[in-house]
Amino acid sequence: MFDKTKDLYKLQKQARQIKKQLKNTHIEAEDGGVVVTLNGEQEVISIKISDKAMQDKKKLENSIEKSFNKAVKKSQQIGAELMKDVMPETGGLPGMGG
Repeated sequence: MFDKTKDLYKLQKQARQIKKQLKNTHIEAEDGGVVVTLNGEQEVISIKISDKAMQDKKKLENSIEKSFNKAVKKSQQIGAELMKDVMPETGGLPGMGG
């Protein structure tokens, strides 16, 4: 019982470290003159739109959507990569894959 509690504490500590690392990770994605920057927690840091992209509203809307989706996908991949080091350790904890 004590070992599982200790393991859970260790996992919580690692999760906090990963959350902090994700918060400080910036992910950038571009499409059609639109650059979206998110942090690893999928919060928008910035959106930059070129003058050329501003000329066609429909293309601009599509570019924003594509850029945002690319950035979200990248952030999910980064988060999964960081978590894969922690996940094997969850084998013996109830409700956590074991």
